Amino acid sequence: MTAISGVDLAGPIPNNVGLADKPELARGLGWFGAEFRKWWFDCGPAGIRDNEVYLRTPVGVDAGGWAQYGFVPLSQYRWGVFQAPASPGRLALFGDVAGRPVWQTLPDEHRVYVRKLLVTQGDTEPGSVEQSRRLAPTAPSLYDLRNLLQFSVEEGRHLWAMVHLLLEHFGAEGRDAAEGLLARRSGSTDSPRILEAFNNPLEDWLSFFMWCFLADRDGKYQLLSVSESAFDPLARSTRFMLTEEAHHMFIGEDGLRRVIQRTIDLMREHDTDDVAPQGGINLATIQRFFNFWAPRIYDLFGNDESPRAADAFFAGIKGRVHEANYGDHRHLDGAVTVERRAPGREGEFLAVQVPMREALNGVMRQAYLNEVTMLMGRWNKLLSRAGTGTQLRLPSQRFNRNFGVYAGQRFSPQGERVDEAEFEARHGEWLPTAADRAHLEAIMQPVRGRGAIAGWLAAPARGINSMPALDFDYVRVWPNAPRGAGPDRPLTPRPDGHIV
Repeated sequence: MTAISGVDLAGPIPNNVGLADKPELARGLGWFGAEFRKWWFDCGPAGIRDNEVYLRTPVGVDAGGWAQYGFVPLSQYRWGVFQAPASPGRLALFGDVAGRPVWQTLPDEHRVYVRKLLVTQGDTEPGSVEQSRRLAPTAPSLYDLRNLLQFSVEEGRHLWAMVHLLLEHFGAEGRDAAEGLLARRSGSTDSPRILEAFNNPLEDWLSFFMWCFLADRDGKYQLLSVSESAFDPLARSTRFMLTEEAHHMFIGEDGLRRVIQRTIDLMREHDTDDVAPQGGINLATIQRFFNFWAPRIYDLFGNDESPRAADAFFAGIKGRVHEANYGDHRHLDGAVTVERRAPGREGEFLAVQVPMREALNGVMRQAYLNEVTMLMGRWNKLLSRAGTGTQLRLPSQRFNRNFGVYAGQRFSPQGERVDEAEFEARHGEWLPTAADRAHLEAIMQPVRGRGAIAGWLAAPARGINSMPALDFDYVRVWPNAPRGAGPDRPLTPRPDGHIV
């Protein structure tokens, strides 16, 4: 037992949920841990297994000292179960149960919905690890490799958080759900991940940075919406997950800033907009990748108008982001505008006003878009100061959607209606081309030397936990590591920093 009350780091599973007093739950999580490690060795980061990595690991739930940093062999990382501290006497904040004591045991009438919520959220966590597992061998620096591995182990821990709730509150049914979470595979034809976005492989680091910037920010919004839930174990689990999620978003935001800064530097140095011959990434290419990834993330919010979202709100399970900041937590009569397909008029849409309670998904998506647009504004200031004449923008919510009211309709990235012929003719202008992907593959060669970094992105402004940004061995890549067949052998560098 550590000095932090209630946190057990000495047991088989680090936790603050009282596993020592819950033998059945401890056995269930022990079973899951064995199955999880099989999945991790099959689907975790390729090329990294026994290498020591400078990672942060949860050791408590205190805001001032919840994690410690140190070198950990990745194969020996200890995943645990942690929840934010309880708030004695906490009352439900929203919905029909507002003002009543929160639940420690889930009411029977909400079991079906909450189980589906836990499974869907839980399925995204291993999906992210599987999508990005092939990136380690092309990492542009030890700093970036370390961040990828931190992202991966924490996505894994978030899976543990959802499985803990499934096993504790759903028994055998929860165990079946946990098995399914490890059985599905990102991109599988037979057993894909539940949400389509998590079946798209992250084949390059530009996509990885965009994923962390866009998708993990969606994850923040989804977690925030249940962090004030009347189901207290869910609220406490997600509040702790949010503590870890912040770094994932930083990886994306700062990674993209570094890509953009390097592109600006190359444009200045060579007096050209086309920096591809110099090993950089053109701004037009970056925009096309935004156009590809953003619609996949828009889809994650669901339909703007959703009776199920309204039911979850009034049940007290899932609220709005930062629900406490709203004045009305019970009725949601205020009007919001949504678009619907015009009856009998193919390809046309009508803007209509509906009560907020009928469009909670749309309200959340709009809040997300406002935040992302604000953050992209920082990069656009860099571009403006450099005199590039280019601004990066999110595509319209209408563009290239696979889910919701715009699914199957053709629009430009600006949201203008186009026919199929124009969409196909301009596909290479709007979306990544084979040439774009080939160029990224060509320039994204691994860099493993201490103090070194690839030429397509700028150095980070600062390191992790006050360590140097580049002049530090964030991942100990052993020069005498044994060679072996398969993707999970340790990375072995040549003198030039490339791996063999």
